[in-house]
Amino acid sequence: MRQSHLFTKTRKEAPKDEVSRNAELLIRGGYVYKEMAGVYAFMPLGLRVLEKIVQVIREEMNAIGGQEVSLTALQDKKTWEKTGRWSDDVVDNWFKTKLKNGTETGLGFTHEEPLTALMKDYVHSYRDLPRAVYQFQTKFRNEERAKSGIMRGREFLMKDLYSFSRDQKEHDAYYESAKKAYVKVFERLGLGDKTYVTFASGGSFSKYSHEFQTVTDAGEDTIYVDEKKRIAINKEVLTDDVLKDLGVKRGDLVEKKAVEVGNIFSLGTRFSDAFDLTYVDDKGGKQAVVMGSYGIGPSRVMGTIVETLSDKDGIVWPEAVAPFKAHLIVVDSKDSVGGKNAARAEADRLYKTLSDKGIEVLYDDRDARPGEKFADADLMGMPYRIVVSDKALAAGGYEVKHRATGKAESLAEKELTARLQK
Repeated sequence: MRQSHLFTKTRKEAPKDEVSRNAELLIRGGYVYKEMAGVYAFMPLGLRVLEKIVQVIREEMNAIGGQEVSLTALQDKKTWEKTGRWSDDVVDNWFKTKLKNGTETGLGFTHEEPLTALMKDYVHSYRDLPRAVYQFQTKFRNEERAKSGIMRGREFLMKDLYSFSRDQKEHDAYYESAKKAYVKVFERLGLGDKTYVTFASGGSFSKYSHEFQTVTDAGEDTIYVDEKKRIAINKEVLTDDVLKDLGVKRGDLVEKKAVEVGNIFSLGTRFSDAFDLTYVDDKGGKQAVVMGSYGIGPSRVMGTIVETLSDKDGIVWPEAVAPFKAHLIVVDSKDSVGGKNAARAEADRLYKTLSDKGIEVLYDDRDARPGEKFADADLMGMPYRIVVSDKALAAGGYEVKHRATGKAESLAEKELTARLQK
């Protein structure tokens, strides 16, 4: 993509009312647009990042048998009354409204109830199980405060998967496969070394649930980490009994701030009981379906990546989610030795060559000062910056800088292409 074609532009300052670093950098880099507190639109570059995060998650969910659907955001009050979660006394962050005919409805903040009701049409026999169903969908939560940028929005994208099993043993096996899939997701997204599988409250149906907590000072949660064993415990369940159960000593724990980027829960038969989601087993008996819930917020993950991997100059995208792998910059010179503006002619040619090879390149072809282009490249955070200038051409290569390490080198076209195709 030619940067001159982007309708978005970088900016030196973020809005004065923006206090989170992730939103500040994403707004300045032209990735998101702030509609209001806790509500952000994704611009072309931001949408490319978000879609890549979604694709990594989708691949790992498909690998453990997930089947993707798209459920409705608009929710029927009657469905939620069956579990009591329509009440504001139980759930205090609903966005509720009414249809023209006066029927009450709400915008979904999660989807256990509607999916359980839906599965009644498809689950009848033990042969219909197990199943795992997931979606990526915009959720709505009327948060009292929204000050963490895209990490805690009132409107946000979420992947929610629900498992339906014949019994507890079958559920436990799927739960473990989902836990391993989540570890792979965060490793692929560049957050693996900063993200801990964290023991948290399991509610009524299991001893523990598991959160995936990424360590960052911007996080709102407190966890205690045994770094040697890579075990983390949420502050809410840190008791002597839990420490004994997990084989962890209090003195080995380090307190850290973290953000919850994913979570998995055993739901037991709470929802299947409420909706009478049952099946007939191989002996003719009626059994309740055992369920699990597995969430990841792609937009929250995007904000977390910015919070944890950015530096003083701007964003540092991991290659797996960067909107483009390389940021090609031309430094024009009308008096170049190769003829009129030879640097631009070479940059044009290189851009076409790399694009034809399937390499994602953002080409800064704007008529702007080199310093402005370099600053924008650091702010926007593509993994590689390639500079085509008279100086570079005279040296017989291109100036290539790795954004994450700052390592700069001169590479010939063949070497550059091989590097970018890795």
